[in-house]
Amino acid sequence: MSEEGIGTLEELSSWPEEQCRRELPSVLPRLLSMYQHSESWIEHIQILKIMIEMFLPHMNHLTLEQTFFSQVLPKTVKLFDEMMYELTTQARGLSSQNVEIQTTLRNILQTMVQVLGALTGCVQHVCAAQESIMLENIHSLPSSILHVIKSTFVHCKNSDSVYSGRLHLVSDLLQALFKEAYSLQKQLMELLDMVCMDPLLDENDDVLNMVLVIHSLLDICSVISSMDHAFHANTWKFIIKQSLKHQSVIKSQLKHKDIITSLYEDMLFSFHSCLQLAESMPLSDAQDNADYKLFQKTLKLCRFFANSLLHYTKEFLPFLSDSCCTLHQLYLQIYSKLPPSLYAARVSKAHQEEIAGTFLVTLDPLLSQLLTFQPFVQVVLDSKLDLSCDLQFPQCLLLVAVMDKLPSQPEDVQALWCTKSQVSEAMSRQSLLQAIFYSFEQCSGELSLPVHLQGVQSEGRAEVAVTFYQHVCVHLCVFIASLHPSLFPELDAALLNAVLSANMITSLLAMDAWCFLARYGTAELCAHHVTIVAHLIKSCPGECYQLITLSILLKRLFFFMAPAHQVEFIQKFSPKEAENLSLWKYISFQALPTEFRKQTTQEVTRVGTVQCRKWLSGSHTLGDLESLNSALSALVAVCVSAGETLDVGQQTAVMEVGSQLWAFLSIKQVTDQPCVQQTFGLLLSLLGFFVETLHPQLICQVVTLQTSLLKFEPPDHVCLAMVDFLSSLGKLFIPHTLQVNKILPYLSCILALLLADKNWLLEQHTLEAFTQFAEGTNHEEIVPQCLSSEETKNKVVSFLEKTGFIEETEAAKVERVKQEKDIFREPSAKVSVEVTKWSSLQTCTKRARHEFPLEEQYRSALQTAEKGLEVTESLLQKAPAPPWLLAEMEALQARIEQLKRSVR
Repeated sequence: MSEEGIGTLEELSSWPEEQCRRELPSVLPRLLSMYQHSESWIEHIQILKIMIEMFLPHMNHLTLEQTFFSQVLPKTVKLFDEMMYELTTQARGLSSQNVEIQTTLRNILQTMVQVLGALTGCVQHVCAAQESIMLENIHSLPSSILHVIKSTFVHCKNSDSVYSGRLHLVSDLLQALFKEAYSLQKQLMELLDMVCMDPLLDENDDVLNMVLVIHSLLDICSVISSMDHAFHANTWKFIIKQSLKHQSVIKSQLKHKDIITSLYEDMLFSFHSCLQLAESMPLSDAQDNADYKLFQKTLKLCRFFANSLLHYTKEFLPFLSDSCCTLHQLYLQIYSKLPPSLYAARVSKAHQEEIAGTFLVTLDPLLSQLLTFQPFVQVVLDSKLDLSCDLQFPQCLLLVAVMDKLPSQPEDVQALWCTKSQVSEAMSRQSLLQAIFYSFEQCSGELSLPVHLQGVQSEGRAEVAVTFYQHVCVHLCVFIASLHPSLFPELDAALLNAVLSANMITSLLAMDAWCFLARYGTAELCAHHVTIVAHLIKSCPGECYQLITLSILLKRLFFFMAPAHQVEFIQKFSPKEAENLSLWKYISFQALPTEFRKQTTQEVTRVGTVQCRKWLSGSHTLGDLESLNSALSALVAVCVSAGETLDVGQQTAVMEVGSQLWAFLSIKQVTDQPCVQQTFGLLLSLLGFFVETLHPQLICQVVTLQTSLLKFEPPDHVCLAMVDFLSSLGKLFIPHTLQVNKILPYLSCILALLLADKNWLLEQHTLEAFTQFAEGTNHEEIVPQCLSSEETKNKVVSFLEKTGFIEETEAAKVERVKQEKDIFREPSAKVSVEVTKWSSLQTCTKRARHEFPLEEQYRSALQTAEKGLEVTESLLQKAPAPPWLLAEMEALQARIEQLKRSVR
């Protein structure tokens, strides 16, 4: 600056207020020109301070933007950025020995503080000028100040790394810089609070400027979140306040996803900080402890963020379509870190209750707001939703929470959640009920431990914790009771699909819910469902897991039928007809009233024994075994649930066919043919009911066959049938002539082999059967002979004393379950490797399992047919065909075409 310029500044600085006002039109252009052309930071500051302190108060507030801010502030921002760059660059050389750099850095920092002070003067002047301000008259001021503030906070946040351990040499000025920026932002927020916008405006510069201000403050929030919690919260409060204040004008211009995402990140950060503090606090700490006070402050911050999110979501919900994934994740992430989640932080019960009472209560109304929002429904029920192991349990809790809220909602909202939808191949969603069952299935670890949740408090009774299974089942039943009638088809479909699930626990949940529906609904509805299930069972092509679950459901539902409807069922599916035995074998006759029970059991027994004799008098082919097994199953069902209704003649008839059928069994057939294995198991069950009246020679044959069969390592279900039969032998007195050389040695051998088996299910059943046998038998000498090794002895002793084989702490058990969940979730290639590793702890599979039920029987039947065709072909080469052969072959071909259609 020239000497004349310096002289001018010194002269201007001594002018009185009236002279500044009078000379403003002539002096301001000169000062602006000097400011634009000045190259010294010190001179810049001098000129800037003179313009703001002496001449700004006399400018027309309506023309501030054109005459002053638009000309001064861009240069000021550029000046500040240059100083910040120089500061950051020079800071690398800072040391206590290098006095020159230390002085330079301190001078820059002092100059920056002055710049911030000058900008504060601008804001104070505008605030003092009027009560309401139009943003268009000052729009350069907020944007410039926010740029400078953010730059300052970023520098202060990174100061440890910028000054490389020599922060103490400039810490006093950095602190002053932060305080000045802090003060400047507070002043700016006060100014912006006075800004008015025309609500009739749709989109103009004012709208865009306000949106820019809000998002700039959002950027600042991300910088100061870990620096000053109170300041951070106040900044957020201002953002929400301004968004709502100008909502009608800026709602379509705001970047709502950015705001929701930032709130989500800040809330999660505070929540995790809260959990870390709670984990580190001993329970014995007094409530005036410093850590506890910090915990409370952080918890209040969590609540503030949650309330802010709640308020913002309520006002801008229609614009939050692309934020639904974030809102969904928020719920999952929070509940994954709280008990009873397996992945929860280790927090005391007292702190859990404090977190729930202060913070979690806000998530419930947030969910209520989102309940009617279709994009949120799409995200939560997405068919392709792939959650990590730690989020599967929270997802199920979320679905249950939604289910609890729907009864109070109108029909259209219930329909929104309870019906499937497919917008495109990429976008499809399940119904809520489908999602509940699927999500429940993913929570194997939480079900196996099991984890416990807060139960429903009954009037006059203390609240009791319930298992996760009970929690879902109870809430599902409550939901079913309140479901709108128009959604019953969706309910029926979801329950049936879940019953037919390959997952046992999912099928059980669906059956429990279905049984509730049968009891809660009308008697006609129950009868209708029983009829449907009965037809489904009869239409099953063969043995499969779906048939097993349907048969269990039928047995349970039959108990809830009204007597009149049971009579109709008996008439519709008459036990007098052999084809209905495949149905009656699944029904418990205890469900029938006394007056119907005896008649029905006698009819089933008569038809069943007739079918058995028919097979005995026939060709004894494997193809006829299916009808034989149905007859035997029906006879077993009668003996299990209504054996007391059989008279002596019927009992004798059953024993006779059982004894005669046993004579046809061979070790090779039982080893090779699954259908014969089923016959073997059914005969053992049947003979077990009459074991006390069986001829000793027959018992000897049965035990001998079992001993020989064990050498061929039969499938587990065959071994389980043996175990059940052996347990019934405990009440049998064996004649002395058969004890020494036949039955007792075989018995001890069978029990010893089964007790040594490593399959956990077979092992458990064998231990139970051995205990029952040992407690009831008169032949006590056999008991020690079964304990063939020290390992077996220890196993039996542990079972009797109800002690585990492996001592496992609760924490170790949780970690093991988490590892298992991870393994089951991995792709099949990795799972196969892991399963191989884990299977080293178990015995190898005795027999390969087949992907399809009854696969061996299918292969055997086709091989038999193929051999028959080969024989026919050979005969045609030797002699002319008989006249009837062509017609029989055409009929056979028609039957093959029919079978092909069934396969398709």
